[in-house]
Amino acid sequence: MHQDPPVELTATKSSKSPSGRPSPSTTAPVSDDAEAFVTALLTASRVLVGVSARSLSEVETAVTVTQFRTLVVLESRGEVNLSGLADLLGVNASTALRMIDRLLVADLVTRRDNPSNRREVLLGVSPAGRRLVRRVTRRRRSELTRVVSAMPADRRTELVAALRAFAEAAGEPEPSPDEVSSMAWYVDAGPETSSSRRAPGAGPRA
Repeated sequence: MHQDPPVELTATKSSKSPSGRPSPSTTAPVSDDAEAFVTALLTASRVLVGVSARSLSEVETAVTVTQFRTLVVLESRGEVNLSGLADLLGVNASTALRMIDRLLVADLVTRRDNPSNRREVLLGVSPAGRRLVRRVTRRRRSELTRVVSAMPADRRTELVAALRAFAEAAGEPEPSPDEVSSMAWYVDAGPETSSSRRAPGAGPRA
């Protein structure tokens, strides 16, 4: 009786994209340990999604999730041109431009001519936008500190090492000491629902 050969589980290996992020290329066998780690990450991600949603709830009248994502990128990366911002957000330039226009109305971002190239503008986060990002970050850090404090000390040490290795494999750079205090993260919730809030004076969503 003919039997099909055993199926080997595979996972995608990553190569770096031009922006420094991994991009799928080849496959490699997935070990049981890797499967267990992925399952643990997915479980932990549910906690992070909850923390993200609760921290944004207090600013939902000011920005949407995608607008906050834009502020986080500008706050962490500094001034960039439009094409650079679009690349970092993973959207086309016209979508990034509409996002910036709405955030400009809300006074959460800045736009100025590039002194090195008068044909392009530099986009950055305004003082008000930076305050909003850090306000959300403070709440997230507070909630995460509460969770981490409930862990045994030796398990926290193991978690730090594992997460650093995970971030390195994903192409996420280690933050500088100055960046750590202002770090923020977002959860991309996909297409915004009709209940999503807009920046003041934003007009129709993209």
